[in-house]
Amino acid sequence: MEHPQRETMEFDVVIIGAGPAGLATAIKLKQISPNLSIVVVEKGAEVGAHILSGAVIDPVGLDRLMPEWRTDTSCPVKTKVSEDRFLYLGPAGSMRLPNFLMPKLMSNHGNYVISLGDLTRWLGIKAEELGVEIYPGFAACDVVYDQAGTVIGIATGDMGISREGTPKESFTRGMELHGKYVVFAEGAHGQITKQVTQKFGLRQNCDPQKYGLGLKEVWEIKPEYHKAGFVQHSFGWPLTNDTGGGSFLYHYGHNLVSVGFVVHLNYQNPTLSPFDEFQRFKTHPAISDMFAGAKRISYGARVITEGGYQSVPKLVFPGGCLVGCAAGFVNLPRIKGSHNALLSGILAATHLAEALSQGRSQDELTHYEQAWRGSDIGQDLWKVRNVKPLWSRFGTALGVAFGALDMWMNSLIGLSFFGTLKHGKADYESLKPLDQVKPIMYPKPDGVLTFDRLSSVFISNTNHEEDQPAHLKLIDPSIPVNVNLPLYGEPARLYCPAGVYEIVYGDEALKLDPRFVINAQNCVRCKTCDIKDPSQNIVWVAPEGGGGPNYMGM
Repeated sequence: MEHPQRETMEFDVVIIGAGPAGLATAIKLKQISPNLSIVVVEKGAEVGAHILSGAVIDPVGLDRLMPEWRTDTSCPVKTKVSEDRFLYLGPAGSMRLPNFLMPKLMSNHGNYVISLGDLTRWLGIKAEELGVEIYPGFAACDVVYDQAGTVIGIATGDMGISREGTPKESFTRGMELHGKYVVFAEGAHGQITKQVTQKFGLRQNCDPQKYGLGLKEVWEIKPEYHKAGFVQHSFGWPLTNDTGGGSFLYHYGHNLVSVGFVVHLNYQNPTLSPFDEFQRFKTHPAISDMFAGAKRISYGARVITEGGYQSVPKLVFPGGCLVGCAAGFVNLPRIKGSHNALLSGILAATHLAEALSQGRSQDELTHYEQAWRGSDIGQDLWKVRNVKPLWSRFGTALGVAFGALDMWMNSLIGLSFFGTLKHGKADYESLKPLDQVKPIMYPKPDGVLTFDRLSSVFISNTNHEEDQPAHLKLIDPSIPVNVNLPLYGEPARLYCPAGVYEIVYGDEALKLDPRFVINAQNCVRCKTCDIKDPSQNIVWVAPEGGGGPNYMGM
């Protein structure tokens, strides 16, 4: 059926994604040029609904964007880091690493423990007060080009389409939002960021992007265990030496603790389950006592970029640019990206405002591309550029030690023994076949400290309209059972942190073959499947706007 033509709205700047980078871009543009018309589209039901991070924030970006935040009582950034601790975990014990051995840039002195979702909501309010239009619940699904192939806008998805692809009574046609420039601030591995990346060859001269899967829970613990501003990072158990990752504990708010776990997605064992590794982590003797009598109140998961300096693509193309995690500005060893997201929004906005003031539109913002490496963002990422490749090459024990040495050298003399190392192959290429690994067996959850996926998804407030087209698409529906299952045991059922994928076995007597089942309604939009599937057969696209998780305080 042919749908009616989309209505079109015109703006000076269209921004995709109401995260820290997108909102910083909008706010800075309005600060420079109040008369600009700016729109931000956000696929979550509200600003902050899909935001998930640790988070300990370096306030440098916030200081530059809105220095008055420190005296604004409505700002949710309240808890200053009071103690900073690093642990190496073994199966039954732990070793604290002296802080003086850690490179200075790893120190969290002067940083704040926050809910990034709450900060994003606050930034959204500030943006609207400046006159920015924000449209939550609208998923950008396509890039709009002119006849010359220049980006001139985006299209939001149609709503009210049945799973068969036919319009329902609630059908509403999507809109086209046109702008003189379009800013892509979708976060890691965004759907339409992938479109422009491929069309304009933005990754031709950089390393493959590397990713980690971050899982997080928020707990309310007993007051006697709570230390406001306490920050602890750890690595080691339960992950093996050849599997990268780490964990965090952040105390903030009123007896709240963020506990999280990151698994680098270049892991090799297809029977590894990041979700279950996270649950096991909480049972460690150095961790579990804190949860006595505690209550788990929220859960979420999402991928983070880990490639750093070498993996940053070209940031500009005719009609638009990339900012924040869409550009890959996360600093892996610091486990921080929000400061660079804010700084990139500020930097992009400065060059956008200059271009618009000159009467330009829909060209390449070459000065933004040239500026980022010499900015605080480039300097931040340059110093840690070898940490990820060293970790991948040498494993956790040696890799972390070499990474620390390299950070010291870069900080003290601005040089590295290693030069600039390459990342090598993409994460989906790393899995070994089943017959080359030792299968990992996980204990059943106890429902007190450890949990299953479905009960976790429930407290993420994830909801999707069930009668809509599948947003998790298989390029070849036969591959999961015919290729991935015999070769890898179908790892999608394990790497997905939300129980979206499963293999259902038939009745041998009736000669029913196993089936690959997609429970799309469970999806928390982490994008792991689109990244880690060894056959690159799963494609994540945005479902109806407003669906997915609705994280509170994450």
